[in-house]
Amino acid sequence: MAVGRRIRAWFRSLPRWVRAVVGLAAVVLGAVIVVRPTTALGVLAILIGAGLILTGILEAAGGGERDRAEQSSERTPRWRLLMAVVWIALGVGVLAWPGLTVRALAWVVGIGLIVNGVLSVVSAFRASRTADARVAAALLGTAGVVFGLLALLWADITLIIVAVVFGARLIVVGLLEVWHAVRGTARASTADAPPPTDAPPPMFARWARTIAAVLALVVAVGAGAVSASLRGGSPVVDEFYAAPRDVPDEPGRLIRAEPFTRQVPDGALAWRILYTTTDLSGEAAVASGLVVVPAEGAGDWPVVDWAHGTTGVAQQCAPSLLAEPFESGAMFVLPQIVEQGWAFVATDYLGLGTPTQHPYLIGPPSATAVLDARRAAAELDGARLGERTVVWGHSQGGGAALWTGALAAEYAPEVELDGVAALAPAANLPALVDHLPDVTGGSIFGAFAVFAYAAIYDDVTTREYVRPGAEVTVRRLASRCLSEPGTAASVLTLLGLAEDPELLAEDPTTGAFGARLAENIPPATISAPVLFGQGGADGLIVADAQEPILDALCAAGASVDFRVYADRGHVPLVEADSPLVPQLFEWTAARFAGEPVGEACTRAEF
Repeated sequence: MAVGRRIRAWFRSLPRWVRAVVGLAAVVLGAVIVVRPTTALGVLAILIGAGLILTGILEAAGGGERDRAEQSSERTPRWRLLMAVVWIALGVGVLAWPGLTVRALAWVVGIGLIVNGVLSVVSAFRASRTADARVAAALLGTAGVVFGLLALLWADITLIIVAVVFGARLIVVGLLEVWHAVRGTARASTADAPPPTDAPPPMFARWARTIAAVLALVVAVGAGAVSASLRGGSPVVDEFYAAPRDVPDEPGRLIRAEPFTRQVPDGALAWRILYTTTDLSGEAAVASGLVVVPAEGAGDWPVVDWAHGTTGVAQQCAPSLLAEPFESGAMFVLPQIVEQGWAFVATDYLGLGTPTQHPYLIGPPSATAVLDARRAAAELDGARLGERTVVWGHSQGGGAALWTGALAAEYAPEVELDGVAALAPAANLPALVDHLPDVTGGSIFGAFAVFAYAAIYDDVTTREYVRPGAEVTVRRLASRCLSEPGTAASVLTLLGLAEDPELLAEDPTTGAFGARLAENIPPATISAPVLFGQGGADGLIVADAQEPILDALCAAGASVDFRVYADRGHVPLVEADSPLVPQLFEWTAARFAGEPVGEACTRAEF
């Protein structure tokens, strides 16, 4: 313990104003880290590295504490000296390798908080400590362990948690050091005589640490509660979605079905279904979906075959699993569909519900899932579906709807499409992905896209296209659904880890990723009439980006009714009060009635 005594003696020999400056520096640095936890990764690494070293120095000097038993001794407790060495070593390591990844930097500090917390709790049982010092040490140690565990549980947003907690710890320790230096509770030098052990310090000096420890524990418990709420809300995939041993080779066959009641409108019957379809390679696969029909009537219902908007790319993000199975995918008018006497068939797509990778924004398997859901629903007892079919799709589903129209005649000739309604479709994929950095929350969709393409295409890698500091966050985003609270927290981290909000390190329109995006632009070979709806105020899928898609369709001779709704954004375009909705129902009813369409390509604004 000679080293510990020398360190403590050296620090106590410094003038009080020097010790106050050291404490004040800790306060300022901690405040900077707390206020700017989402600063650029390289800058944050330097701040935390310096903070770790400063923490080690303060730890060797007593960690801001002045236990009466320690005041009367030149000894530095072994645990405190050990943590001082650990903190300083970690700080030197972070400064020496400022290019650490998010995960590495967060683990360095997170593990340090846990170790320090455990040692602090153990030290609370020392017989030489006063009652208030024991309580403070136990509470502060417990808070440190909680914060450390939270950091390790949140691998993507852990840097924010660690930065805020670590910065707050620096502030507390720094303030206590400033207090002791100013009030003279610590000896000015090693020559000073120790205060009498029977003279209790002032009440504030005795209980300041305990009060700070209680507050720290309260914050830790609050952070734990917030963490639990953020981690909650993720659906659980049940056995319904597991494929049986004997799966039919033929696509579009119903495997199983069961009644479904969640958010189903009055006057309707619903089922969730599991059925066969085809993946990108042409192999047999299994997908799930929902079927809703009117409860009363003679049957022979015309079918709205729905392709939902983005819900996520993880298995648990199937609309049939979500708390709001229809609105989560931007279907806001299901009651009106049922009132019209129409049936509703909605695929979850591959990989949402069923255990395979979801082909997000990848056209062929999305279209086959839409078509095969329609074919499988026809086998459902009690559904009594008719022959008429119109495909609707919004956003991701709008692109899938266009792909469905292009592939239907060849892939499922028995499903005669009467029309395709593509609403704000994700069709011009290179332009869409290139535009995402300019969109609030666009990084979510960018993360979904690059993760899915990298998982499905061998020539696309996240390492090549994603910024190094954001790769962990991208993977975490891909493991959550769009509706989960934790997704927003991940985006906050993602935006803060770079000096600009861009997710990608490379231009997404170039290289293998760009080529794959281009090949998933829907073909112009659609024989059914197309209603192409677009919001003029859509900031995610902008109207101008649709022009190449429209030009290609019209040049190929497709019948396209292009309608722009000037004041409507991306999701408001399909909400129940949108002027699109009555027009969509009128257009669909005309298709079910077999009415002829007008000119090949028309444009109108509303």
